[in-house]
Amino acid sequence: MEPTFEMEPSGERPRVLVIESNRNYLGVIARRLAELGYRVATADTAQAGLSELYRIPADLVICDSKLPGTSGIEFVRIIRADQIHRDLPIVLIVGRTDRAGAVRAFRAGADAVVRKPCHFEVLGACIRRQIERAEAVKRLAHDNAALDARIISRAIELREMYDQLRATETERRRLAAIVESKAA
Repeated sequence: MEPTFEMEPSGERPRVLVIESNRNYLGVIARRLAELGYRVATADTAQAGLSELYRIPADLVICDSKLPGTSGIEFVRIIRADQIHRDLPIVLIVGRTDRAGAVRAFRAGADAVVRKPCHFEVLGACIRRQIERAEAVKRLAHDNAALDARIISRAIELREMYDQLRATETERRRLAAIVESKAA
């Protein structure tokens, strides 16, 4: 089966972290994502997921909204407050009938919400889209940083040229004064 995603610039397959407390469902999701060509890491609690993110960064997180201890909603809030991971795409999984959970997920900062049990073709498309979007944002940030560096460089060059012009004008006035004094 061919992967359903574009390769990252580094040539590596995207890494997806799945956080799900139900070990059976976690195994199913991990296996299906691996079949789609993703590198998959797993965790069964939000705290274990955070540890995994700091151990090896992920390109996207899929997290159940209802986890023991720190909920998936709170996990999203923690990630959004973290300078290192705040732009990481997060897909929250909510129960089929949990409409309020979907709203809370988006309010907390989730990028997408899918209902449990997942339709894996939809989940795969959602993951691919979120990773593509995140890569586009990274490229845009890189391009903006390069543009900012060029603007700063040009501003420095202009300041240096202005200083040279002022020095030349001062020298011109000095020489003109000498010529005037010798002419008089």
